[in-house]
Amino acid sequence: MRTLRGETMGTSWSATIVDPPASAEAAIGVVLAEVIAQMSHWDAGSQLSRINRAAPGGWHRIAPAFGEVMTAAIDIAAKSGGSFDPAMGALVDLWGFGPPGPVARQPDADAVATARAASGSDAFEFDPLLLRLRRTRAAHLDLSGIAKGYAVDAVAARLRELGCRDFLIEIGGELVGVGIQPDGQPWWVDVETPDHLVVTPLRVALHNLTIATSGDYRRTADFGSHTIDPRTGRPIANGVASVSVLHQSCMQADGWASALTVLGPQAGMALAEQERLAARMLDRAGGEWISPALQAMLD
Repeated sequence: MRTLRGETMGTSWSATIVDPPASAEAAIGVVLAEVIAQMSHWDAGSQLSRINRAAPGGWHRIAPAFGEVMTAAIDIAAKSGGSFDPAMGALVDLWGFGPPGPVARQPDADAVATARAASGSDAFEFDPLLLRLRRTRAAHLDLSGIAKGYAVDAVAARLRELGCRDFLIEIGGELVGVGIQPDGQPWWVDVETPDHLVVTPLRVALHNLTIATSGDYRRTADFGSHTIDPRTGRPIANGVASVSVLHQSCMQADGWASALTVLGPQAGMALAEQERLAARMLDRAGGEWISPALQAMLD
């Protein structure tokens, strides 16, 4: 068993692989570079960044992987009532969390209203058959709430193509476990809990399963949460510290964790039950919510 490590998407990645082929590390690097080249809003040369810079109205061809992520993002946006928005880049930038960097003062109401008006899934048209999209107004695509999860899935798929049957992949806290460890045990993962909270530890067995966690507990911002509610255009103030979602697809887990974080305990956990999502939510006061689907897995 060998563990490979590296840096990507502003965070770290690791891959623990049983009997890895010599080409595994290079293959992982290629996959991650492709995701960045297609979907990074931090890379000025990516497909996404070029679309954001182009004038609204023109069609742009996108890669199949980009299209897969867009399909999932639009679906989660619709089902979550807009609490997830793949076109909220203008809001993210306005509050100082995007490529332009931090801002010196809190945005005024007019600036928030303008950026919010430019955002929303209806700010672009997506043609999944021809793999093309176009912006209908000057919105900025931002897939940071789902692309990292897709990258985990893509790395796992590439390792399977190389013949790997047992491995654990992690990118910035999003994980997938495939197969088992050499001793026959599954890939046990302790779900991270904010240091100041006292809750029952959660350990999950990632056997052909993924987990993604969204939350503010490792990052701070001058104006409150770094998570923006696309419905209000402002940082969330619902007290959520972290949300973890288990799913067969890390892309889905990542996107849903982002959406549930914005929705908060009541609406978020109600939607998790409706969508049969295995989810745990923690608030800053130590409150804990576990969805029925996750409880069934723990029983």
